Parts: sequence; C-alpha cells; structure tokens
Amino acid sequence: MNFNLKQLEAFIWVADLGSFRKAADRLNTTQPNISSRISTLESVLDVSLMERDAGSVRLTSKGQELLLYARKVLSTTDSFLEAANQETLLNGVLRLGVTEMIVHTWLRRFLKTLKERYPNVTVELTVDLSANLEKELFDRSIDLAFQSGPFSRQTSGNLALGVFPLIWIASSSTGLQEKSSVKLEDLVQFPILTHARGTAPYEEVANHFTSRRDLSARLVPSSNLAACIHLAIHGFGIATVPAAMVENELTSGELSAINYNWTPESLSFSARYDAEKSAQFVVKSAEIAAELSNGFALAFTARYGAT
Repeated sequence: MNFNLKQLEAFIWVADLGSFRKAADRLNTTQPNISSRISTLESVLDVSLMERDAGSVRLTSKGQELLLYARKVLSTTDSFLEAANQETLLNGVLRLGVTEMIVHTWLRRFLKTLKERYPNVTVELTVDLSANLEKELFDRSIDLAFQSGPFSRQTSGNLALGVFPLIWIASSSTGLQEKSSVKLEDLVQFPILTHARGTAPYEEVANHFTSRRDLSARLVPSSNLAACIHLAIHGFGIATVPAAMVENELTSGELSAINYNWTPESLSFSARYDAEKSAQFVVKSAEIAAELSNGFALAFTARYGAT
C-alpha cells in the first residue's frame, strides 16, 4: 500500500472538522473516498488514528501526536515549492469570505494577482456581513476572511487591510450638495439609507439621530450597500457609505458628497485566518491582499480623511 499526501490531507481535515462528511465536502470528494484514505493511512502506519462513534470522530492519543507532524509535512511541502519558485504546482481550494465593500473595490485586482501566482488554486467566494463571516471562519467553512471590525474573537493570523472612511452622499435632486454646511435638520427630511442592523455603522447612525429627540429620522437599514447607493442615485434617500464604493458615481455626477460634520467611524479591514492550520497559499493570499488593499485605502484616507 502506498503512502501519499492526500491521505495526510484527509486526516487533517477530518480531525479539524470532526466529520468524514464535512472533510469530504471540504476536499470536493466523497465520504467513502475519505474513509478509504484514512483506513489506508492507518494500515500503512499500523496505528489507530481516530475512533468513530455514532457519527462523531475523536482522535486517539497517537492520532493527536501525529496530527502535529502531518501539518508540518504539508506546510513544508508548500514551502519547498515556494522556495523552488514552483508555486504553479500548488493546487487546492481557497474558500474566501469577503464583505460587499471588498467586492466593489479591489477584489477583482486581488483575484487577478492570485491567479497569476497560483494558477491551480481555485477560489470559492462567499459575500456576507462581517459578523457572519466571523462565524464561518471559526467553524472552518471558509479559510480566509476580508472583513471589517470590531471582532468578537481573535484569530492567530491577522493582517491589516487599511482604513476606509465613510461619507454622506445624495443625488442632486435633494439639493443638499448646494449647501455649504448641512445640518441634522436637513438630513432628516429624507430617508436615511444605511448599513444592516447589528453592524457598527448602523448603531452609530441610529445613536446619532436619536440624540435629537425633537427630530424624527427614518432609518432604512440594508444588508446590501449597492442597493442603498442605487436608491440614493434616484433620490429615494441619502446614504452613508464607504467613499471607495462610490468613486465612479461621484466622478460622473450621479451622486455628490454632502458636507455634514459627522460620519460613522471609518471601517478598519483585516485579512483573518488560522495561522497554525492554514495552508501556505492561504497565508500568501492574505499577504497579497494586504499589499493591494493598503495602497488602495491610503488614496481615500488622504482624500476624505479617517474618523
């Protein structure tokens, strides 16, 4: 019987996910195939790596010991190919989670750069709210998350992706762009299009407007900022969004930045992953993202400032 890296890969993912089925899904294969790889590995090594009981999987003491070495073998293999400048030989699936702002700004540039460096790495993309991405990161549904804080849990891998300021925007039909200084009383004349409930920007906006009990603001939260921007273009409300998302609309005149003296805190983004368990290409992907995003963010911080 032969020993190969696919057996180690199956062993690691079954151990991490606690399930043959989940490991099969993660490696894009079948559960019987995963079972075969584990059984063959145990036969070759003449050890019992895990105990199976009513759908649950527990590592034996020997399995726990060998798991550390299995990780080192795969990591060293990746490092060997990197050192030989043979990144094209690396293959795998990067399960990437991003927020909507990333999609509308520098994601395409990132994917292009990643494809050039790792042509045999396939990206499976999830676009969701930052809070949801954090849950998926910790249950290992995704390998890498590009998301904004604050975070409820810390990760061992964390690279800063820059700070992105928010601005107030409106269409010319509102007339707000003609005012040299917009007041709170002016804003509440229109629906306030903002981030989804439960997000930091929404909470800040809600607290800001409720500070004036004599005014009644109509907040319209949405999990889709692109929809907020679209509605703002057509005069259905005003919005506070990352400046980076509306660069083209501001340039074309579809939208104008409103001169209001308060905005929610700028969004601080990070590339987050498990530094101890992630494949080498996951770590390198985070580094590529940091290089691209930080340069992109600096341009908008210089133009609009950061709060």
